[in-house]
Amino acid sequence: MPKLIPAAERLIRARALIQEAREFPPPTEGGKYDFSYIAQVKDLLRQARDYVKFIPQSAGASAEVKADAARLLKEIEQADRDILH
Repeated sequence: MPKLIPAAERLIRARALIQEAREFPPPTEGGKYDFSYIAQVKDLLRQARDYVKFIPQSAGASAEVKADAARLLKEIEQADRDILH
């Protein structure tokens, strides 16, 4: 059975993945429209989303943590638009 990760640690890991996606260098050929680049960035953002998507519905998280998770979900969507569009 996998180890449970506390909500605060999930937020930290998700922020690190968002930062990694923002810093991921586009290839010299094809730029940001290269399919492998798009797939890798989307995968990083998907992993970040998976870390935090259930925190707002969890009963054990505080209101502050739930608000941070909701803000982070919006930040993930914004990062997707900023990086790929």
